[in-house]
Amino acid sequence: MLALHEAFERNWEMMAIWLAVAFVVDGIDGPLARSVDVKRNFPEIDGVLMDLIIDFLTYVVIPAYALYASGLLPGWTGWVAVLLIPFASVVYFSDTRMKTADNSFAGFPGCWNMAVLALLVVTPPWWITAALVVILTVAMFLPLKFIHPVRTVRWRWLSLPIALIWTGGIAWAAWTGFAENPALTVTVAITSVYLLSAGILQQVIPARG
Repeated sequence: MLALHEAFERNWEMMAIWLAVAFVVDGIDGPLARSVDVKRNFPEIDGVLMDLIIDFLTYVVIPAYALYASGLLPGWTGWVAVLLIPFASVVYFSDTRMKTADNSFAGFPGCWNMAVLALLVVTPPWWITAALVVILTVAMFLPLKFIHPVRTVRWRWLSLPIALIWTGGIAWAAWTGFAENPALTVTVAITSVYLLSAGILQQVIPARG
């Protein structure tokens, strides 16, 4: 809600900081729930459904609005994004096949918060941003695997530190008002590419027995 408030105020720096905080919370809420055995102690509460409701706000609604209002996608392209992203994401979030056996995601998991935060740092031309929105939307429904940096065990020794570097980079960029910083831009770009491509690489590279 704090991120949503800052988005309406068009304070992208504070919006990014709160979304980065939410990203960290999302990485630990599952392990915390499992540590107190929520399924057994509170069987009437569906933690998976609760997680999806929260994720839809922080992963989809806020970043879709940010794309529209921040100028990353000007004019009609912003309207396309703000309509396309929630529509496609609500279909994806309702798909019971979204999780794979190794706790990864089948198709791009609608992590639009990560995409938008990275775009605020990298700030590519609008047509690249628009193309990325279309590509990621299509990727939601393709047989491609995307890792969860905490729950996907394979390569977690690498994925989790990279996710933490990405989060720290986003937080630092927001704290400094998204001031021009080539080294930080490269860091965010490289870590973003890894987090997007690691699952696909795992499909290509067989796991060792």
